[in-house]
Amino acid sequence: MQATAYTYDADTRSGSVLLDDGTPVPFDAPAFDAGGLRLLRPGQRVRIETEGDGGSLRVTLVTLVTLQTF
Repeated sequence: MQATAYTYDADTRSGSVLLDDGTPVPFDAPAFDAGGLRLLRPGQRVRIETEGDGGSLRVTLVTLVTLQTF
C-alpha cells in the first residue's frame, strides 16, 4: 500500500503517514528501521505494510516508493 509521509522525528525515528483517504497512521522506530531508511521528509511518497484495521491499524514497514521503468 502507498501513503504520504506526514510527520517524522529523526530523534525517535517515528512519525506518521497519511493514507490516500487522508487517514493519519502512526509508525514507530521498528517500522522505520525495517525499511532501511536513514531519513524521511514530509510529502515523500512511501510504501507501507500494515497490520490490524480500524483503530488498531499500525504500520509495520515504511520504505520509499521506487519507480520501475521497462
